[in-house]
Amino acid sequence: MDGAVTAFTGRTHRPNRDLLRFLTCGSVDDGKSTLIGRLLFETGQVPEDQLATLERDSRRFGTDGANLDYALLLDGLEAEREQGITIDVAYRYMSTPRRSFIIADTPGHEQYTRNMATGASTCDAAVVLVDAAKGITAQTARHSRIVALFGIRHVILAVNKIDLVADDPSVFEAIRAAYADLVADLGFRSVLAIPVSARRGDNLTAPSAATPWYDGPSLIQALEDLPVADTGIARPFRMSVQYVNRPDAHFRGYAGTIASGEVRVGDALAVCPGGRTATLARILSGDVEVTQAQAGDAVTLELAESVDVARGDVLALADDRPAASDRLNVRLLWMGDQPFDPARRHQVKLGARTLPARLTLANGAATLAANEVADGLLSLPSAVAADAFRDDPAQGAFVLIDRGTGVTVAAGVITDVPDHTAHIHQSPVAVSRQAHELLNGHQGGVVWLTGLSGAGKSTVAQALQQSLHGRGCRTVLLDGDNLRHGLNRDLGFSDADRAENVRRTGEAARLFAEAGVIAICALISPRQADRDAVRARFDGGRFVEVFVDASLESCRARDPKGLYARASAGTIPGFTGIAAPYEAPSAPDLTLATEQLSPSLAAETVRGLLEERGWL
Repeated sequence: MDGAVTAFTGRTHRPNRDLLRFLTCGSVDDGKSTLIGRLLFETGQVPEDQLATLERDSRRFGTDGANLDYALLLDGLEAEREQGITIDVAYRYMSTPRRSFIIADTPGHEQYTRNMATGASTCDAAVVLVDAAKGITAQTARHSRIVALFGIRHVILAVNKIDLVADDPSVFEAIRAAYADLVADLGFRSVLAIPVSARRGDNLTAPSAATPWYDGPSLIQALEDLPVADTGIARPFRMSVQYVNRPDAHFRGYAGTIASGEVRVGDALAVCPGGRTATLARILSGDVEVTQAQAGDAVTLELAESVDVARGDVLALADDRPAASDRLNVRLLWMGDQPFDPARRHQVKLGARTLPARLTLANGAATLAANEVADGLLSLPSAVAADAFRDDPAQGAFVLIDRGTGVTVAAGVITDVPDHTAHIHQSPVAVSRQAHELLNGHQGGVVWLTGLSGAGKSTVAQALQQSLHGRGCRTVLLDGDNLRHGLNRDLGFSDADRAENVRRTGEAARLFAEAGVIAICALISPRQADRDAVRARFDGGRFVEVFVDASLESCRARDPKGLYARASAGTIPGFTGIAAPYEAPSAPDLTLATEQLSPSLAAETVRGLLEERGWL
């Protein structure tokens, strides 16, 4: 890619479009599809051939006698037409001289609430329908909470079928007041109630003579007057790295879609949650080089300095970074067919990162049924960069996945990123590392053996422990397979789980090193970034990275555990060296070519290095 770009100092032209996304929601049979269909008809969005089809379908499926059934313009699924309900989310497009609209007609039945949530997640406003003859229902309340959950702040309450209560203003006023009480604590910025009859078309596009007591705007006027949600440009710059692009040795770019804010060449960027900083050298939009980019742009960023950036990291301006925490306060909608079970294992997908998560419900609740909204705490294995949804909707939303089935069981938003370390203090140690080392007669530290499965890591580690023990050294062997039977038994083999496996092993090794013990770690640890993160936890050269080097062919031939054979047969997905990459150390402290070295000679080579460095 280097050199294959065109200089460009401006920005791609964007048409100045005034677009409002809104959804309709409410209980089943409140008339949502009829209302939208009538809006499309009244605003001239229905072509003649579709009108002919509507007339034919109204005779076959219609629910309004000889009149046109406008709901059929939206209920496209055969099952929906036969049952007279909306199952899926139907999107339609409408425009007036003042504004363009994307409309989501969402299901009313309780069992399809998850579909309604899908529609709400991309909308700027909501039209909540209430049947004037039925009033506020439990589904009205549920939908209003979901609307608030996904950050919608402008609501129009359409009191539909006002003709069924003889256009009685007292009925309308009672429903308006009841709804105001219902949503008083949901944080809506505006709630406007309008009496309508979707079947007759009253107060949809013009005032109706049937409701002379109502002097407010029609529904279409209210929709035209609602403020359009901001594009995110005014918020701080955030971009989640979706792909690390390395076409050759001369280029390393970080690709993603800018979630919010703006960025320019020369800006100082921070790689979050770690906090490393670098200068933005180039911005590529496709194959075109630009000098700046903003929210919504899909770009590749090249940094001037060499810093480690991985998929899932968040790039931000160095002086305006997101919070970093392994605890997230959340509000979520449970969508699983089975109630929430705290004993089940879950993963959270946040931006481009997917990692293990433990959900604890607020107020001591132990279960959560389908379609219920609840507050809770997500506990993560490591810190992530995150913003509250109210500050950045693109970065503050997540989905929760059942790790056993791979099914999405909840969708939610981050309500707060607490600084959970504010009340946690480092306890002083009673015996210092130096005192331990004086007693032991040697330094404490970590010998980290990395390499492919079958390269000989465990064999060399055992030989090294025996050699050091023979010299009177205090050692501990942390073998990757053994740890997965205990400390790390809850981890799988996804990228996130592998990273957490390395992190936990490194933290355990660090505790031993602080007690003056030599911790010998033997695990594949395939990613350089994960190994570097462990090294960064040590000072004074107390971390030695040893590359146990053997060719893939040699490891296959040895295959002491039969893993390569099973991986080739497809029974071990994502096996390192076969279906997943292994990143050999770029600058190891020591390389052991185990195809030429015996385990005992390899162990003695490591011991010699420790002597040179003054450990022994």
